[in-house]
Amino acid sequence: MNYAKLAELLFPHITKTPEDYDRIFPKRNLPEGAMVTRLGPSPTGFMHLGNLYGAFADERLAHQSGGVFFLRIEDTDDKREVEGAVDIIINSLNFFGVNFDEGATTEGDKGAYGPYHQSERAEIYQCFAKEMVKKGYAYPCFMTSEEIEAVKAKQEANKETPGIYGKYASCRELSYEEIEANIKAGKPYVIRLKSTGNPDATGEDVRYIQAEDAIRGTLSMPENFQDTVILKTNGIPTYHFAHVIDDHFMGTTHVVRGEEWLSTLPIHVELFDKVGWPLPLYCHTAQLMKIDEESGQKRKLSKRKDPELSLNYYRELGYHPQAVREYLLTILNSNYEEWRIANPNAPAEEFKFSVEKMGNSGVLFDLIKLNDVCKDVLVKIPASELRKFMLSWAKEFKPEVAHYFEENHEYIEKILDLGRTGDKPRKDLVYAQQILEFIGYFFDEFFKVTDSLPENVSEDDAKAILTRYLEGYNHSDDQSAWFDKIRTIATDLGYAAKPKDYKKNPEMYKGHVGDVSTVIRLAIVGRAQSPDIWEIQQILGEERTRARVKAAIH
Repeated sequence: MNYAKLAELLFPHITKTPEDYDRIFPKRNLPEGAMVTRLGPSPTGFMHLGNLYGAFADERLAHQSGGVFFLRIEDTDDKREVEGAVDIIINSLNFFGVNFDEGATTEGDKGAYGPYHQSERAEIYQCFAKEMVKKGYAYPCFMTSEEIEAVKAKQEANKETPGIYGKYASCRELSYEEIEANIKAGKPYVIRLKSTGNPDATGEDVRYIQAEDAIRGTLSMPENFQDTVILKTNGIPTYHFAHVIDDHFMGTTHVVRGEEWLSTLPIHVELFDKVGWPLPLYCHTAQLMKIDEESGQKRKLSKRKDPELSLNYYRELGYHPQAVREYLLTILNSNYEEWRIANPNAPAEEFKFSVEKMGNSGVLFDLIKLNDVCKDVLVKIPASELRKFMLSWAKEFKPEVAHYFEENHEYIEKILDLGRTGDKPRKDLVYAQQILEFIGYFFDEFFKVTDSLPENVSEDDAKAILTRYLEGYNHSDDQSAWFDKIRTIATDLGYAAKPKDYKKNPEMYKGHVGDVSTVIRLAIVGRAQSPDIWEIQQILGEERTRARVKAAIH
C-alpha cells in the first residue's frame, strides 16, 4: 500500500503540515515548573459538581505554579450539544470564582492557542489524521452501523471483548483500489487507528503500557488493541484523538479528569506514541460519592437521583461561591482542614494545593458538611458584602424580594449582622434561600406566627403577659433593664423568675420566665426560637414592635 497516496486521496484539501502547526502554536514561554491545565466540558447544558471539583484542582495547580489555566469547549459530539450551553458553562464557572487565563469566553476566544472550540479546529485534526494514514497508523473504515451491530452480537455470543479489532476490522486491509471505489460510490467512512496491539495475546504474552499518574502513581495496564475511531464521518474527531492533538499544541502539562477515563488510557498512550509526542501528566480524580439514604452504602452521585449534582442546585438555593469553594477544597486535599484550623483567617489561595494529597478512591460528598462549612464561611463575610450577595441572588432567582436588599442598606445590614459579632458569633446562616426565610419576620409582608404557645401558658395568661409588656415597654431600655421587666411580669403572674427554680419546685409555679419570654418572642418574631429578642426589637424599631404586640393581644 502506498500510504502517502492514500493520505492524499482521503485528505486532498489538507495542505498544512505538522511543521506548520508547530510554528502556529509555539511552545509556551513559562517559568520552570509552571503547570498548564485545562477544563474541557461538553456543551450539553448540564454543569455538574464534578466539573467544578476538577476545575478547582486545575485552577490551583496552574495558578500557584505561575502557569496557565484555560477553558476548552469540547463540542465534537453535535448530537448532545444544547443551544446556549456554552454561556451556561462560562457563567456557572464564573459564578463560583473559577477564573481562566485564556480560552472560550462569552465574547469570543481569548488567547494565542485557539480556536478554543474543538468544532472550529477540524483542519488541525485532519492534518494529523492525514499524517497517521501516511505513516500506516490509520485507515478508512466503511463499516455500516448494521455491520458493527452484527459484529457486537457475534462477540457477545462468543463472550469476546466488544469492538472493532483484528479479524473483526473488515476494512483494515482494504487495497487502495477498493478504498477508492468505495469513496467514488459515495460510501461514508470514518478514520480508525490501526492499532499495533495484539488482540489474541493471553497470559504472559499480553503487553502492558505504563503511564505516570500524579494521584495514583505508576499505572500499568494491558495495551490497547482496539481500532478506535479517531475521525468521524463528518471529519470531526472523537474525544480520544482531539484531546491528544489539542493538549499537545495548547501546551497542557497536567490533565485532571475523572477516573471513568482510566479505561481509555491505553488508547491515549498509543495515540500519543503514534504521533510522536510525550504524554502529559494525567491526574485521574476519584469519583464523587454519597451515602445512599435507603441502603446506607456509598454510591456514585447520580444525575437522575441527586439534584445536588447539578451546579444549578447551588445557584438557585444561593450558596455563596466562597463557601462551596472552601468545602470542595476540604475533599480535594486531605490536609486542607488541618491547614484551615491553623490558618482560620487566611485566604484559601495561600494553601499549598497538591495532587499527592488527592484521594484515589471514592470521595464522599456530604451536603450536611457543606452546610456546616457554609456557616463558618458566612460568619466571616461582612454584612455589607452579604447584602450585595443576597441582592445579586434575589435579582436572578427571587426578583419579587430584590428591593428589600436594594433599598434600605443600613436596616438589612443590621439584620444580617444580628448576633454575628463578639467572641462567640452565631453561625446559622447557610445559603440565600435559607437566609431569606430566616430573616423573613423583619418584614411585615412575611411576618407570621408559626409556633404555638408554651404548654405552660394559657391564652388568657398570654394576653396578660403581652398587655403588661406593652404597658411597661420603653424602647430606650438597655438589655438588663428590659429583662428585669420581663422577670417582674413573670413573678407577678405566677411564673418562676429562673428556670432552675421551676425545675426544683414545679408545683409552686405555672412555668418559668423562659415561657414568658417565649410569649413575647412569638408576638414579635412569630417563632419560639430566634436570636436575642432585645436586639431584634432594636432593629425593628419601637413602632413596629408595639404594633406586633398589640396585634398579638387582639
